[in-house]
Amino acid sequence: MGNEMNTNAANTPKNKVLEIQDLCVSYGKVEALSNANLVVGEGQIVTVIGPNGAGKTTMLSAIMGVLGSRGQVQFDGSIESVPEVERMVARGMNLVPEKRELFGEMTVEDNLTLGAFQRYRMGHRDQAKTMEEVYTLFPRLKERRGQLAGTLSGGERQMLAVGRALMAKPKLLMLDEPSLGLAPLIVREIFRIIAELRKRGVSILLVEQNARAALQVADYAYVLETGAIAMEGPAVQLRDDPRVIEAYLGLGGKHQEMLAT
Repeated sequence: MGNEMNTNAANTPKNKVLEIQDLCVSYGKVEALSNANLVVGEGQIVTVIGPNGAGKTTMLSAIMGVLGSRGQVQFDGSIESVPEVERMVARGMNLVPEKRELFGEMTVEDNLTLGAFQRYRMGHRDQAKTMEEVYTLFPRLKERRGQLAGTLSGGERQMLAVGRALMAKPKLLMLDEPSLGLAPLIVREIFRIIAELRKRGVSILLVEQNARAALQVADYAYVLETGAIAMEGPAVQLRDDPRVIEAYLGLGGKHQEMLAT
């Protein structure tokens, strides 16, 4: 697809929750992310699609402060020249990593409680109310609240990972491959919940190989290839773009791992 930027459709929401400018990440002499520019507006779902190894997870890690980077990250009106994980969480950003990183020997409810640790340390005492909100979104977690996280199914673990992030009451929720390895029925449920979170005012940055599902739920989309933004535009337009269809959506597409399950 090349590095062909769709500059006529730049994402310019009235209120920006996140804006990255010229973000770069290098591993030694290898540039994994090159001058990436991206915006997430208040209440938007923005997705980043692209093949394996394109740099999608690297981008999220750099925004969150897990990886060192060059460039600028502006979150909730303030520039973060050197993002740090703890500060970003305290300010209202949260990342659900691809590997979920749950505590398998702890119960569902204990994992959720840990998600509220930063807010508790800052003096907030609304954890019980927030947990009930999470249980409303994920009734299955309420049924398994006393069960060890390590005994949950893949779909339940993904629900728990998202629920734990929501316990921090984030302004921006970043999701790294939330549908990876899940059965089709669970994938549909996860994407239904993502859409519901937008209705509740949570802004979402979604990295996803399931391009079809991601473009269905998103407001705006970026295509990342070999560490660079190759294309961007409203999700509804990218769904109909012949280049996206050929590469990511068509049955003969060169990135068939992106097809909806």
